[in-house]
Amino acid sequence: MNTRETLKIGANGHLMIGGADCTELAAKYGTPLYVYDKKYIEDISAIYVKTLKEVYGEGRILYASKAFSCKGIYKLAEKCDLGADVVSGGELYTALSAQFPADRLVLHGNNKLDRELTYAVESDIGFIVCDAFDEIVRLGEICKSRNKVQNILLRVNPGVEAHTHHFVQTATPDSKFGFSFMNGDAMKAIRLALQTEGVNLRGLHCHIGSQIFEKESFSLAVRKMTDFYLRVKTELGYEFDTINLGGGFGIYYTDEDRKLSVEGYAEYIRAVGETLKSCVKEKNLKKPFLFLEPGRSIVGEAGITLYTAGSVKKIEGIKNYVAIDGGMFDNPRHALYGSKYTVVVANRMNDKPCEKYSVAGKCCESGDIIAEDCFLPEVHRGDILAVLSTGAYNYSMASNYNRNPVPPAILVENGKSDYLVKPQSYEDIVRNDADCKLI
Repeated sequence: MNTRETLKIGANGHLMIGGADCTELAAKYGTPLYVYDKKYIEDISAIYVKTLKEVYGEGRILYASKAFSCKGIYKLAEKCDLGADVVSGGELYTALSAQFPADRLVLHGNNKLDRELTYAVESDIGFIVCDAFDEIVRLGEICKSRNKVQNILLRVNPGVEAHTHHFVQTATPDSKFGFSFMNGDAMKAIRLALQTEGVNLRGLHCHIGSQIFEKESFSLAVRKMTDFYLRVKTELGYEFDTINLGGGFGIYYTDEDRKLSVEGYAEYIRAVGETLKSCVKEKNLKKPFLFLEPGRSIVGEAGITLYTAGSVKKIEGIKNYVAIDGGMFDNPRHALYGSKYTVVVANRMNDKPCEKYSVAGKCCESGDIIAEDCFLPEVHRGDILAVLSTGAYNYSMASNYNRNPVPPAILVENGKSDYLVKPQSYEDIVRNDADCKLI
């Protein structure tokens, strides 16, 4: 467990987050329940902003909102002096609904719809990151028809393979993302963008993957990107003024991962900033404005999920199961790609672990497992289980599978709490069901 001042064991033996007792939160709001630690989000955002300014200078931290998107998180991101990247019309709408500054938004996506591009252009967002030849052309036509010029970046694939799960590697040669350096597509895309009316090509974007701990992977990406910037300058006589180097910083999920303090996460920003500064000077390039896009590392460890234990099934000599009132409908990550988590009994933190359990969800699906081989005290019906580091890609990926409601999310600070996202009701689930006239 990666403890901190706002995530620790209280004097009564209960798990505390943001000064609040997890058992009391479970009683007040019900379970399953997503809980977010406001101070952690603010502290790590401040570290990122401060480090980027000190190490590199001109740049902006963009919160990668696919990790967790709701109106409240955009309001908090703005308060923390962050920009944000969005990857759909829905995320863009949510950000703008929260009055997030449009010029601090960057739109991503490998298959943006015309209506999404149009919405972004008409909203005057800061940048659109183009990811296909036809998208450059379509965007130019949308801009010309509205007498607008849109700043763009091109997403490129520098071929850096980070050591992470293949489902979340995004810069391998066969990735669906980006124009490849290796086959010449990146240079072709640059030539096309420079010839396309309505778009203003400012630079390139890359993102090498997620849950990466090796700083050298990020430094290698910087070197490859600046090599390519030099090539564009030499061959085309065109010099970029912006670079977006993505995110993907690894966080603590289990003791297999590194434990970093909030301040420790600055090393990722420092590695990128120092390498870029050095490469720009060495290659005699214009120093570009730097975007970085951490998401998981801002909200991942800030969030936990609380569940109530139900049936306990012990298959002698084989396996122990504890069933919870949630499941893959609120956290599909283990089912999708075997993600690992730390699980604790929040109402009995001082009890000694004695048995291994697999934490099973309530969905009618044999693969509905949240975590396996968790070493816990003997678990009883009614215990409150906390799954740690669930702030990223849990609520975002939640569904109504088996017509289960998506759980609410709350924010905690100094023992106080309030909803970020209200609970769904059964009525919410059937709200859009139609009285079909063909039945």
